Amino acid sequence: MTMQKSLEATVSRRHALRLGAAVVGAALFCAIPALAGTYLTSAGLLVTEARRESEVLRKRLHDVELARLVHKLADGRLQVARGMHVPSEVAQAHPHLILVLEAYERAAEAATKKEYKRFLVLLSRAREEEANFRAILKQLGWE
Repeated sequence: MTMQKSLEATVSRRHALRLGAAVVGAALFCAIPALAGTYLTSAGLLVTEARRESEVLRKRLHDVELARLVHKLADGRLQVARGMHVPSEVAQAHPHLILVLEAYERAAEAATKKEYKRFLVLLSRAREEEANFRAILKQLGWE
């Protein structure tokens, strides 16, 4: 009887170790996409809001107070993006996110200075860089 209990205990420990290893492996496997998912959600929010605010500003381009507000928001958004944790799976795309947000920030700054032509050029550049950002994410298997 004692030998049988010992054998059962050994089998139970092995089973528990295998189960534990499987759980840890699954957690690590799921954690990588989760990190990238958080990054993608955050990046999407930053870009969507930058685009939306710039469209509002474009429609009211001569409103300098609105331009100042949008510029402050764009600058804050850019600082957040620069400080983001970037998972290795999307690291190639992150410089393009920065370029998108820089273009939106510079466009808003141009509007505060009543440089309307420059605003429109930078707005166009932001949209082009956003397309590049999305294309790179797609090449990496995201989106």
